[in-house]
Amino acid sequence: MLVKWTRCTVVDRRGFERGQRKWAGLLGEPGFRGQGGGWSRHRPGVAHIFAFWESRAFYDSFMARSHDRLAASQSGTFKDSQAKLFEYRFDVKTGFEPRFTDADLVRVALCRVHEERAEHFTLMQEKVWNPAMAGSPGMIRGMFGEAAEHDFLVLSMWRAAAEHGKYRTERVERLALRAQTEADIASLTGDIVELEPSWTV
Repeated sequence: MLVKWTRCTVVDRRGFERGQRKWAGLLGEPGFRGQGGGWSRHRPGVAHIFAFWESRAFYDSFMARSHDRLAASQSGTFKDSQAKLFEYRFDVKTGFEPRFTDADLVRVALCRVHEERAEHFTLMQEKVWNPAMAGSPGMIRGMFGEAAEHDFLVLSMWRAAAEHGKYRTERVERLALRAQTEADIASLTGDIVELEPSWTV
């Protein structure tokens, strides 16, 4: 599975949201698995969109044929758009599927990892972080993906903000020590996204 994460700064909120609903046209596309997104909780005006495709071939075919037609309605409503593709590696918890209807919140982390530590980082994600997140109340499901240049995506879906807050403060420092996270990661950027139900496809 392929994941596309797009982040942008919205300059015309009403126009952007109107255009976002037009992406319902993705439903007929071969290989399309689901899309959802919402607003950053910490950065005003920043929107995040997560799209899932069965494979790179299906995604490339969509980009060549239909993408520009669907995207046209949002032209001029945002700036500073950044998009990155990740290959799905494994679930965080079990049974990941690209469904957004039962979640309120997405936590997204982009980890740029030192080349020689990539294997260790992946192993720690599986052995230390995954069980901790899977055991957290309110955490529904998540996935771990990899892009070029040793960039990794950790995406988790949560039922409510308060549950995610509890997980963060109680556990993260202790887990980071155990997983030697500081030694693995060159840079870490992340965000908390409040999902907009009308953007879900």
